[in-house]
Amino acid sequence: MIIYFSGIGNSRLVAQELHHRFHPDDKSGESLYRLEGDRLLEPARQYIEIPHGETVIWVFPIYSWGVPPVVLKFIDKIRFKGAEHARHFMVCTCGDDTGRADDQWRKHLGRRGWTPMGAFSVIMPNTYVCMKGFEVDPDDIEAGKLAAMPARVDEICKKIDRNFGGDDLTRGSWAWLKTNVVYPGFRAFAMSPMPFKADAARCISCGLCARECPMRNITMQDGHPQWGPVCAMCLRCFHHCPVRAIDYGTKTSGKKQYKAPLT
Repeated sequence: MIIYFSGIGNSRLVAQELHHRFHPDDKSGESLYRLEGDRLLEPARQYIEIPHGETVIWVFPIYSWGVPPVVLKFIDKIRFKGAEHARHFMVCTCGDDTGRADDQWRKHLGRRGWTPMGAFSVIMPNTYVCMKGFEVDPDDIEAGKLAAMPARVDEICKKIDRNFGGDDLTRGSWAWLKTNVVYPGFRAFAMSPMPFKADAARCISCGLCARECPMRNITMQDGHPQWGPVCAMCLRCFHHCPVRAIDYGTKTSGKKQYKAPLT
């Protein structure tokens, strides 16, 4: 089973590649468990049952050198029969490096009595744009990262087949500091949805942002989106707006969107 959370689409691409490799006959996608809607909002009410000894692969993006809070909450709360007998692997996507995010993943799985195996990272296009100095990649770098992804996933699959139990990650410099100091600060001070706004003059009232929000946090009022308090900070609304009408305060002014080539 592949359990994945994807904001803009990078982690979804990787999850699909893993699914094609490990479940080639699963045309219905039953082995792909997407974290959206109620699965994120009410994880304690969800139930998963898997056969004894099945492999579970957790796929998610890196948030400020840590695991997305909604993913950690899901791990903590989900009713998961058979998880204690499964092999659990982590495959994260990141624009540059991961810090010690795998430590968080292992810690939360350990609290549940589950056994974490190998942890891997896949370099994908940068998507975080809500701070000064953060921008999407230039087109050539973006294309290069996407082109390299299938081979990297194939390498990961071979290691999972061999029951690899180590870490195959791009940690980057100051990894412990980033995950244990910067990440908590990011969670506390940089994840509020309140700065989101839509330019009424540009908004075409299509409602795409509200329909696609994984937390159902966006509602349409008088034809324009309004953000509530429950946000995954995935930036899907910003990047997927067809007319570039959404901004995060002034921090995204003039910045480009990224649209993953989803299959």
